Amino acid sequence: MSRIHPEKDGSNKGSGALRPRPSKFTVWKRSSMTFQGTDGFTVFDEHGKLAFRVENYSRRRPRGSQGGLVLMDGSGRAIVTMRPQILSMHRQWNAYVGEGDQLTWIFSMKRSSRVRGNITEEVELSMAGGSKGVRVEGSFRGRNCIVRDSTTGEELASITRKRATATVLLDNDVFSMVVQPGGIRSEIVMAFVVIMDRICCRALPALCY
Repeated sequence: MSRIHPEKDGSNKGSGALRPRPSKFTVWKRSSMTFQGTDGFTVFDEHGKLAFRVENYSRRRPRGSQGGLVLMDGSGRAIVTMRPQILSMHRQWNAYVGEGDQLTWIFSMKRSSRVRGNITEEVELSMAGGSKGVRVEGSFRGRNCIVRDSTTGEELASITRKRATATVLLDNDVFSMVVQPGGIRSEIVMAFVVIMDRICCRALPALCY
């Protein structure tokens, strides 16, 4: 397989004062674990360092348990817990800071088929009070979507197909995530990605968790 993490970007060299730069990630829809019965995500920053990972052990979970996913940083520390809303008709998921019993709700996401003008929105977002209101435009299934500020329309992050060369696109299992500075945190955008994979790209709710 072609190298999947971004190349180092030296665009700021010789430019004087350092300016905030977008955070660039390569998302690989593959667990960093190799044993059977797991799936998840492995995410590299622009220097090829492991930034985030998700390991899904839910296939081994007893039937009837709540399920859910945990987003970890590169060292394995849990940073966002994501749980499906049981019996939700819209495949709603809730996200929380931390894990275990000490959880603080940060956002909820559910499936939508809303179209505004020529813009498709596959999901609807509800953020915790005081957080920046955001919306997701475009198609996550097609790896072509933008996270925007709901009030200003400012682009906060984007998800796009990744190219091996100028003319060769990689498979959808490897894609790019770019987060603009001063907006939404990278781990929150990655949590969006994990949940959108569950509610936009899975045919049956039972496969979500």
